[in-house]
Amino acid sequence: MIDFFENYWNSLVMMLSEMAPFLLLGFFIAGLLRAFVPENIYRKHLAPRNMKSVLKAAAIGIPLPLCSCGVLPTSVGLRREGASHGACTSFLIATPQTGVDSIAATYSLMGPFFAVVRPIAALFTAMLGGWLVNRFAREDEEGYDAQPTPQEHSHCGGTAHACCCKESRHEEPAHHDSCGCGCSHEETAKGGFWQKLKAAMHYSFVEMFQDVGKWLVVGLLIAALITAAVPNEWLAALHDYKILNMLIVLAVAIPMYVCATESIPIAVSLMMKGLTPGAALVLLMAGPAVSSASMIVIGKEFGQRTQWLYIASIVIGAMFFGLVIDYFLPQEWFAVNSAIGSGVHCSDCIGMADIAWIVIFLALLANAFVTRIAARMRR
Repeated sequence: MIDFFENYWNSLVMMLSEMAPFLLLGFFIAGLLRAFVPENIYRKHLAPRNMKSVLKAAAIGIPLPLCSCGVLPTSVGLRREGASHGACTSFLIATPQTGVDSIAATYSLMGPFFAVVRPIAALFTAMLGGWLVNRFAREDEEGYDAQPTPQEHSHCGGTAHACCCKESRHEEPAHHDSCGCGCSHEETAKGGFWQKLKAAMHYSFVEMFQDVGKWLVVGLLIAALITAAVPNEWLAALHDYKILNMLIVLAVAIPMYVCATESIPIAVSLMMKGLTPGAALVLLMAGPAVSSASMIVIGKEFGQRTQWLYIASIVIGAMFFGLVIDYFLPQEWFAVNSAIGSGVHCSDCIGMADIAWIVIFLALLANAFVTRIAARMRR
């Protein structure tokens, strides 16, 4: 039992150290998008419920180095600026599976064919997810549009913040409506550079933490439990049963948190133990694209139907490309270097920089919730 709790704690710390810098980057990007990018750009390019906007969102997301948690605040920010649910789903699927850093790392550890197949699979899976959401989850989007969002009426949603309107910049929020805040996105965007940057920082590290932080923490605790409780060797036990092998990988990879780059050494070590290349691709796709944290946040922010279509598209895409690799492509294309042993993944390599990121993340999370509690006590 002591060993289990030690493993759980180590997994939690390791995942938080991996997640924190990318999550903070995602929050920061969301704030910059809200403060500096005109709202009509999102409405023009990503708002239509069509395959063109879905393709654009996937193409934008593939090179970005954001993990499954870092992409969440960015996608929520895109949705609040007018992007359709289908485009946001496409962005959510494509972005965490790849990135310029993970593509380079895939090439170095797994060879050129994995490095080529991985972004192609991410692109087609993202397009499938976006199409499914546009086609079958319109109720979620219509329900979202019918409700006031935190950026429009943050006081109604419980996210208290001082308005950035010019007339109330140094005063208490002007009670121009029933929510107690009269400023809008257009008013915020009229300020100078430093005013916009200040608004972006507040939105990134206070409002977004208040809206998403609780669910990220819940998902992270669940993911750490699964990571500590399920041995890696179990995934390689059924090498000759390829489809069953992939289903087992999916069952473990979907709720488990693992970033695109971190999934590479895990996949390599499992392939050294007997995991098929197709099942390894399933891990590379499903592990980064879905986690307990992302499933919870997507369900809360985008709706339950969107959540299930998002998961279904990743399962279908991962299984399809995994089967193509195992049954239709030469296996020698996907052989890993035998010199890369099981020690490529270090679970205890926590340095001072990792500790600093964890402290910053937890401090911002605590500040966001203290700010919310203080605002509620004043009302």
